[in-house]
Amino acid sequence: MHRPTFAMLAELERTQWLSHDAMQDYQAGRLNALLKSALAHSPWHADRLRAAGLDDSARAGRATLADLARLPTMNKRDARDNVERLVWREVPGGVFKYTTGGSSGEPLIFYFGRARQAADAAGRLRARRWWGVQPGDREVYLWGAPVELNKTDRIKTLRDRLVNQLLLNAFEMTPARMDEYLAAIQAWNPKAIYGYASSLTLLAAHAESRGIRPKLPALRVVSTTGEPLFPHQRELIERVFGVPVSVEYGARDAGLMALQSPDGPLLQMSETHLIEVLDDAGNPVEEGEAVITSLVSEAQPFIRYRTGDVVRRSGKTDPGGRGLAVLDAVVGRQTDFIVAADGRIMHALAVIYVLRAIPGIGQFKLIQHTVDRMEVQVVPDARWNDAAGEAIQQGLCARLGSELKIELKLLDAIAPEASGKHRYVVSHVPLQGALAQATA
Repeated sequence: MHRPTFAMLAELERTQWLSHDAMQDYQAGRLNALLKSALAHSPWHADRLRAAGLDDSARAGRATLADLARLPTMNKRDARDNVERLVWREVPGGVFKYTTGGSSGEPLIFYFGRARQAADAAGRLRARRWWGVQPGDREVYLWGAPVELNKTDRIKTLRDRLVNQLLLNAFEMTPARMDEYLAAIQAWNPKAIYGYASSLTLLAAHAESRGIRPKLPALRVVSTTGEPLFPHQRELIERVFGVPVSVEYGARDAGLMALQSPDGPLLQMSETHLIEVLDDAGNPVEEGEAVITSLVSEAQPFIRYRTGDVVRRSGKTDPGGRGLAVLDAVVGRQTDFIVAADGRIMHALAVIYVLRAIPGIGQFKLIQHTVDRMEVQVVPDARWNDAAGEAIQQGLCARLGSELKIELKLLDAIAPEASGKHRYVVSHVPLQGALAQATA
């Protein structure tokens, strides 16, 4: 893939054992390299560095970690509206276009380079090793997949199989399909299973309702991602699959930020990310929004970037002796399941993926009232037109069936829930029987 993944892995294996002070020195060096690159190649950031009086120290490589607080934070709208003044298209190795999953309600098109790709992959490989899983060991991914595989997807599927990865579609979880998944997992006998927290919980609930306990002698860990994992979900997955569950925290735009070790803590990717926990006014707090600086985001720098995720910081250290910072918990981001009229159960990202790809949508919220009726709330931006509304209709019907009735509402703003949290996919269609415990 022309990525420096294994060189980065070797570096992470070394740096995880740095002392606290040595880790901060390492971070400061990476931060100065990022700021110097942003000053030279990202005009939007360069303007902000000059306004904060940090351009001289960034150019000379003398900026400190404390200096970072002199910069204002940036949000998804900043990243989306200023992309051409942010991206460095000539970054070594080239840039790659990507789109966020949209769980924040604001789809974001952005660019990243090979260093960011390698850092995510290497960080995950390092964490797998904590659990006794080596590169090339068999894994199962319960992950999103398109309705129909195109040529590129088929090539990727072949590549996945060649590197010992079995992909199961989290968007097609009917009872019959989940029976097939359980049989496939048992036949594959992986060392690790990886997927959305809610989808793995749903699969575990289905297995238990069938009285199935998969026989997986090689399995060492089940890793969950994409949303918070609640205690009852962890207990269910561990009971059914017979191994510990580890949590991964990351985002498409912000990158891989923290992973759980066998000792229990959620360890930050300290070498690649600085994570601040701030309130709405930008003050440090114990529980608040995760504001990240990705030290591997030279292609399109994310510097003091508001993720929209609520996290709780920790003053603890890793009992395993690593110099990585500890994050107490990720308490934000939750999605629902969507139930199609034919009984298919889909992760909410199945419908989020539809809206995130349509130009003209600034924010959105989907509310499934019944299996054949969905309300779509949209805050349009300047690119909105009639074709965008037709694309919503066609895309959602392709996922959920042609009989789906869609009520499209164009709004000036989408209000949060009474709790103050934003939920971007809400389903009022209950799951049946034992499967209900997956989302209880």
